[in-house]
Amino acid sequence: SIARAGHEVGCHSLYHETVGDPIFEIPGVKPLLPEEVPFRLRVATEWVTESLGEQPVSFRCPRLWGSTAVVNALDDLGYVADASYPLYFYGEQLVPYHPNAADWTKPGELRLLEIPNFADMTVDSTDEYHRDRDQWPLFRTKSARDLMHHLDNFIGYVSERGLPVVLCFYFHPWEFVPMPAKLHYGEGAVEPDYFLIENCGDYALEQLGALMEMLKERAAVFMTAKQLAADWEM
Repeated sequence: SIARAGHEVGCHSLYHETVGDPIFEIPGVKPLLPEEVPFRLRVATEWVTESLGEQPVSFRCPRLWGSTAVVNALDDLGYVADASYPLYFYGEQLVPYHPNAADWTKPGELRLLEIPNFADMTVDSTDEYHRDRDQWPLFRTKSARDLMHHLDNFIGYVSERGLPVVLCFYFHPWEFVPMPAKLHYGEGAVEPDYFLIENCGDYALEQLGALMEMLKERAAVFMTAKQLAADWEM
């Protein structure tokens, strides 16, 4: 139904595993070995292809934890776009680029287009990983207008450098349904941090609509990752 509505269906790994290089440690969450990555991404691609009826050509790593092994595997599998570059952490690539086969954070020769995820680079970071530049999920925990303030900062930051402005966000389907404060699984329970469940549901959906309207006021053009990869010239 998503594809029939005209949207693009991408791939996001098999089990939300860490397929790339972890930026910080999460207890109990271990990354795949680089040698494991091509096989895992091939199987994930096959599963989506079987369900969708056609191969996905866009990807995003869980938690934006990408890697050189990931982009090489995606390129070999025929993907055209990857939206895993965490601008808040690496802080270098302000616009989409074709990654280097030897270092995915640098421009190079791969056909794959790497799309940086939005971060407000004007924020004077006080976090060792610069996560305070990553403004997800501000649209939901506060408002679309609060997020738009940071977007305007980024638009100015990029425009001052004579570069085109490309905004890529990561939202999650579960943000648009009410989320419980505690999940019980029989042998244990999980209590999500507040920012994971705060205002999930109708408020998040309302604020996403408001954000889109504010972007339209700034003459934004909405594109799928596949369309951006086809049209990108830099």
